[in-house]
Amino acid sequence: MKTALIGFAGAGKSELFAALAGTTASQAGRAMVKVPEPRLVPLAELYKPPKITFTEIELLDLPGAAGAKGGGLGDRVLNEVRPYDCLLALLDGFSGGAVAAEQLEAMETDFIIADMAVVEKRLERIAQDKKKAKHLHDPEEETALLQAKEHLDRQLPLRENEALLALPKLRGFRFLSAKPVLWAWNVSEDKLAEFSLPETAKSQDKGVVHIAVSARLERELSELQDQEERQAFMSDLGMERSALDLVVGGVYKLLGLITFLTAGEKEVRAWPLRAGQPAQEAAGVIHSDIQRGFIRAEVLGWEDFLACKNFKTAKERGLLRLEGKEYIVKDGDIVEFRFNV
Repeated sequence: MKTALIGFAGAGKSELFAALAGTTASQAGRAMVKVPEPRLVPLAELYKPPKITFTEIELLDLPGAAGAKGGGLGDRVLNEVRPYDCLLALLDGFSGGAVAAEQLEAMETDFIIADMAVVEKRLERIAQDKKKAKHLHDPEEETALLQAKEHLDRQLPLRENEALLALPKLRGFRFLSAKPVLWAWNVSEDKLAEFSLPETAKSQDKGVVHIAVSARLERELSELQDQEERQAFMSDLGMERSALDLVVGGVYKLLGLITFLTAGEKEVRAWPLRAGQPAQEAAGVIHSDIQRGFIRAEVLGWEDFLACKNFKTAKERGLLRLEGKEYIVKDGDIVEFRFNV
């Protein structure tokens, strides 16, 4: 799960990155952010393993661009985010020197223009190949690119057209406007409790999630080492969820992810998985050998585990199930894979 943090200069990116990254940040602006997973706690208490492993999000903090009226995000930012799965775009809603909605529009325009340049360059190459010999070009690719161009010409991001993105001929282009975006509205800490997202941000369009955060406040919270003190501070401020929880939840939603768990005396661990995937695919998340030699999966649903507190009781009650490779893994499932290679 690779997420790039982008935004214009002065939007508060450095503070938000520091709050999310904690001590894992590198000088290169990269961090491996642990995904909070409270369901690992009772499993760890049961097994007392030497190792507890959380799912992680790789976070890249890119330099802030000049501003919505200063030439956009810039080629460096646009090129560096292409390999990333998701964009975390911070909007300045606190300084009074910028209009967050205008920043959002400016970034979307940058994505669309960059994608249009890629499409037009490829279509030019196809046109040259057609002049040389008809067999040198792929008619299906040309048709798909023309459809993408038509969509972009209307100033619409490609993420809004699922049918278009599903075309096999477009999958290798890594279009920017096709990437899911978590728009984070950065507001001052004294306005956070009363802040309401604009109506246009409440629609939650395809591939987009909007959240409100106070980067400065989150930076202060991240410096509190005592968990109870941090929770008390959040309660006093009327905060139900931290920025980390909001960002992780948004990224998971945008990427269509769930979490399944594995547990044993050596390790308890959380694993990310695309929603709707079968057990054999989940096995491959752990190791390709387990996927290749898959026999069956021993599954205990999370609610069933909470009711039983341990696997022995769950088995006695008939709640511990043996599932085949086509079983669709659910969020919170505790899974042990049986395999032979």
